[in-house]
Amino acid sequence: QVQLVESGGGLVQAGGSLRLSCAASGIILGINDMAWYRQPPGKERELVARVTNSGVTDYVHSVKGRFTISRDNAKNNVYLRMNSLRPEDTAVYYCYAGDRYTPKNYWGQGTLVTVST
Repeated sequence: QVQLVESGGGLVQAGGSLRLSCAASGIILGINDMAWYRQPPGKERELVARVTNSGVTDYVHSVKGRFTISRDNAKNNVYLRMNSLRPEDTAVYYCYAGDRYTPKNYWGQGTLVTVST
């Protein structure tokens, strides 16, 4: 079983920055894609950014140029650097990891990011 634990959320003013971290632990045979999703208040969860195990990244249009996803394959960690934050970035951010050898997907418990005006 794989556990994902996020950290780094909090309250920040518009224009500020935060760095989210996600650490995977447990019995890890291999991980494919890792990603960050978010769920704003009253809305559905959406994909924010994704990184493959070879380092290819993809972003939702609204965060391109402001957010950067990265991963440390040796530690099975994934990070999200968020710059120029906007109030509409307020959400619970979830870490995701796809198992390489089974159809299982893993999710963290979420970390709240609140961007004030």
